[in-house]
Amino acid sequence: MTKARKVEQLVTGMPATDGAGVELVRVIGQPRLMDLDPFLLLDAFRSDNPDDYIAGFPAHPHRGFETVTYLLNGRMRHQDSAGNEGVIEPGGIQWMTAGRGIVHSEMPEQEDGLLEGFQLWINLPASHKMTEPGYQEHSAEGIPVESRPGTDIRVITGETSQGTKGPVSQPLTAPLYIDVTLEANTEFKETLATSHNAFVYVIKGSINIDSNLLTRDQLAVLSSGDSLKLDSCDEGARFLLIAGKPLGEPVQRAGPFVMNTREELHQAYHDYQSGRF
Repeated sequence: MTKARKVEQLVTGMPATDGAGVELVRVIGQPRLMDLDPFLLLDAFRSDNPDDYIAGFPAHPHRGFETVTYLLNGRMRHQDSAGNEGVIEPGGIQWMTAGRGIVHSEMPEQEDGLLEGFQLWINLPASHKMTEPGYQEHSAEGIPVESRPGTDIRVITGETSQGTKGPVSQPLTAPLYIDVTLEANTEFKETLATSHNAFVYVIKGSINIDSNLLTRDQLAVLSSGDSLKLDSCDEGARFLLIAGKPLGEPVQRAGPFVMNTREELHQAYHDYQSGRF
């Protein structure tokens, strides 16, 4: 028998700023939901006002986790201390493993127009926090789309119940990251690993999960179970469904560093200040 996941907690994103003053909505990493193991942060940015985003995210360090940038609209240029450089375009994904340390920047590659997307932080286990930095980058054309009646599913990582696999591989947390678009009054069903923590975040429209109505910028933390069933409302909906294997390890975080102990945090700051990233 299957056990349907229900809404365990409902969280509304709150306004925040980051980088050099970029206006965004913080969903995970705020007082009502500091984290959801292995997820450390979820920010949504969406604006057609250049004053909200033009300053971007100048050079800053990371250690001990992964950053996932998924762009819906606009263009973002990234550069790092290892000499990597490129542009994330609409529908593209950049999955960066910061590992032992990297300094990078993310700056809008536009002076006007709509910039919209997400940044998700995913923790790394203690055994891999000091791994070499690396990237998995895929354009919109490289992300498979699964079609069901009234439904389109962009699969970034993981595998759907119908066998569509995303291009990103991360066996440490075995994440599922899918972007789902539903026509009006359409039912959506998907299986989920019982061991994974999972959440749904609404991009636009509204959905109903077990009589809980979710609208734009709301996130539902899902209870344990092996399946999810939801329905879109009259205007249709678009949402992210994200799940991952919890690490169950102590978390010590300060700004751009996420480690397991305070001593490791101090070492991260020392290494960064000493130019070892």
